Amino acid sequence: MSGNSNKGNMVLGKITAVYGIKGWVKIYSFTDPMENVFNYTPWQLKIDGSLKTVEVEASKRHGKGLIAKLAGVDDRDVARSYCGHEIIADSNLLPELEEGEYYWSQLQNLLVYTESDQLLGKVSHLMETGSNDVLVVKATKDSIDQQERLLPYLPDQVIKEIDLETGTMRVDWDPEF
Repeated sequence: MSGNSNKGNMVLGKITAVYGIKGWVKIYSFTDPMENVFNYTPWQLKIDGSLKTVEVEASKRHGKGLIAKLAGVDDRDVARSYCGHEIIADSNLLPELEEGEYYWSQLQNLLVYTESDQLLGKVSHLMETGSNDVLVVKATKDSIDQQERLLPYLPDQVIKEIDLETGTMRVDWDPEF
């Protein structure tokens, strides 16, 4: 299944906290490797329902994370106003994926069904565990129970089908597990 070329916007990460006193901010990146978040600039930040374009003046790895200096942001208080906002890029800037590959943000909010049509819930987010990524599936009002499940993201083994058109995913998974 291939997406059309106008994929809309893609969330690449989030500004989480201020760093230092000169207007730098800490970045949580959803890209892999995480530095790729800096390849798609300028960034759009979703602030109060509208998108604001910001230039990244400087960026670097810091410890286990990333920090960035936004153009025109020169003190801690202004930097703080950007914290908590998602970093969005025009998806047309992103590389086309191979058949069967997905961006994490495309998997979020998919409804997860077993092969026997039991609704397990909705994909909340993904976690990197080292060996493989893990889908965090949270219960919905219509799911078979109110359990949160962690499903290994293993295409062909666990993940049987992803249908972005219908917003669903089929999995080979025992609900008792």
